[in-house]
Amino acid sequence: MSTVMLPAAVEAARSAAGVRRGDGGGSADGGAGVGGPDGRPTGTRSAQGRSASPGPRDGRGAPERRRSGVLLAALAAPAAAGISGPSLTLPAIAHDLRIGSAPVAWVMTAYTLGMLVGTPLLAGTAGRRGVRPLLTVSGVLLALGVVLTLAGHGLPLLIVGRATEAIGAAGFNTAAFQLAGRDRTGRAAGLVAIGSAAGGTAGLFVGAAVAQLIGWQAALVLPVFSLLLLPALLPTLPAADVPHGTEVARKASGVRRLPALAPLTGRRFRLAAALMLLLSTVNFALVYGAPRRAAHLTGWAPVQTGAVASLVALAGALLSWVLVRAAGRLGARRTGVVLAGGSLGALLLASASPWAPGVLLGTGLSAFVTASGQGVLTGVAASDAPGPRRAEAIALFNLVFLLGASLGPQLAAVAHRTVQFIY
Repeated sequence: MSTVMLPAAVEAARSAAGVRRGDGGGSADGGAGVGGPDGRPTGTRSAQGRSASPGPRDGRGAPERRRSGVLLAALAAPAAAGISGPSLTLPAIAHDLRIGSAPVAWVMTAYTLGMLVGTPLLAGTAGRRGVRPLLTVSGVLLALGVVLTLAGHGLPLLIVGRATEAIGAAGFNTAAFQLAGRDRTGRAAGLVAIGSAAGGTAGLFVGAAVAQLIGWQAALVLPVFSLLLLPALLPTLPAADVPHGTEVARKASGVRRLPALAPLTGRRFRLAAALMLLLSTVNFALVYGAPRRAAHLTGWAPVQTGAVASLVALAGALLSWVLVRAAGRLGARRTGVVLAGGSLGALLLASASPWAPGVLLGTGLSAFVTASGQGVLTGVAASDAPGPRRAEAIALFNLVFLLGASLGPQLAAVAHRTVQFIY
């Protein structure tokens, strides 16, 4: 049950930071390579005329960069945990609020919709103002959302609180990837992506555990842990870190007039986005329904179910690299068939199997094809975009993923209610 786009996030962060490979010995920050008499590049030069170092942009040593990457990964992980954290607590919420399974699904949907809105909105803030103001605004929104969620004694206030919380969490996620993108090696962005994946996978278990210890309200505010890292992160940021130049800021934020989206959404983008929408919708429908179905079949407590489901999903996500690496040999059409067939097979297995191992196998298969799709389809979606606009194409592709994450729980709730009505 992968909840983030690992390769997409890494490439978007690197693109936003200006990490590109030139065709003629160009510098990592977009400058032109300066060739010597023998044709070999003798150095690189930035747009300002300064020599660009081949090392990390901030000149820090590897251990310090690794510590920074781990800190940023820890900053992003709670945002992903907020997506899956409430899944196993939804029956308790529905019971206490005396509502049905379809309305209570909005507790999950409101969060993903908040991230869907907050990601481009707060990315624009970072592009115009810098990362420090982004973290400040995100912290205020996240804290406000947590207060509203904890104070909510009815579904409407819970929905408003979760959506507000998600907008703030989206800002933390955006800040983590933008800061990681300053490491020209790309390792920091990789660590942040892994942290997001771990947070989303572990959310099922952590949400069930804190709900059992404290109450179901605690499972709805897992992103609050990002706030605890601000005192350690803010002192490391420069006083002013606004991108230099209006055009750079526009690229970093992804803010363009709507007609300019046309070069980003060619036929290959539309096909990749449609398949990603299918994979994401099925995946998050299973995040909503499969763990509770497994618990019903086994009699397991939510904590046990969350632990097993998290391990199965993590295994599926890790195994996805097998398909990602084989995609080149299979070809685009065969890979697409494998992804779509695997997703539909996972849905059938998780929803129709009379045994809990079959349900859990379905969730693992869904995690496998979803994570594989993220790795394969990201490049396909961005392939038609001009080089300088690949980051925007990837950002738009990420929004399609979040749209599926919003649709999945609602469709699963409607399907559950329909089955109950029939039988």
